[in-house]
Amino acid sequence: MTQPLIHPSAIIEPGAHLGQGVRIGPFCVVGAQVALGDRVTLKSHVVVSGDTHVGEDTTIFSFAVIGEIPQDLKYDGEHTQLRIGARNRIREHVTMNSGTLGGGGVTRVGDDGLFMAGCHIAHDAQVGDRVIVVNQTAVAGHCIIEDDVIIGGLCGIHQWVRIGKGAIIGALTMVTNDVIPHGLVQGPRGVLDGLNLVGLKRKGVDRADITALRAAFQALKDGEGSFQDRARRLKVENDSPFVQEMVDFILGQSDRSFLTPG
Repeated sequence: MTQPLIHPSAIIEPGAHLGQGVRIGPFCVVGAQVALGDRVTLKSHVVVSGDTHVGEDTTIFSFAVIGEIPQDLKYDGEHTQLRIGARNRIREHVTMNSGTLGGGGVTRVGDDGLFMAGCHIAHDAQVGDRVIVVNQTAVAGHCIIEDDVIIGGLCGIHQWVRIGKGAIIGALTMVTNDVIPHGLVQGPRGVLDGLNLVGLKRKGVDRADITALRAAFQALKDGEGSFQDRARRLKVENDSPFVQEMVDFILGQSDRSFLTPG
């Protein structure tokens, strides 16, 4: 175990907790309520403020601002938090804000994520593991981004939207409604255009489960009744765990309607 390595131009406020092997580069600022886990690296000119915890082996690149107050006019200085998991790569100019009392008070980011240059994670967002957010994409307040989601560059994710596990969002897409697990969304105003088949194959999902998902997607598109009615039938008719995951997502609590197959 090694002591933190801190550049002499960095400012570490009294009260900050630095884990073993932390490396803090030139002109960084670390606030009094910040906790950096073991082997966290801050490149130059990084600001980490507020009640923010950063998990072990995470690297934050130059000019990122992590843990600042939310961009919400209702925020009135109350104590809120940002919690970031382990092994994340947070690239240049990324911003991640703390939560608001109205949204539960905590913004959360999981493990093993890649947040590319200039992207934004807003107040009270709940971001899962192995999420990739590409350059200049904004995830608005109160969004839920489940595990293994990929969001392309220059996208906007509307507040309160849920994006299900394994979904992929094409570049230049505005997402205004919930996205089913493993869905493929693209277009200036995002439409549900299929399944993330490339992602499923890369993860080694069994061919039978992929076939079941494709059949389920077709049933959601062409079946009788409402979108929820079709999902309820799938819950009975298709026992693939991937289909059941999709059905549970559709029938779960949502603050938005769904992007449905075109």
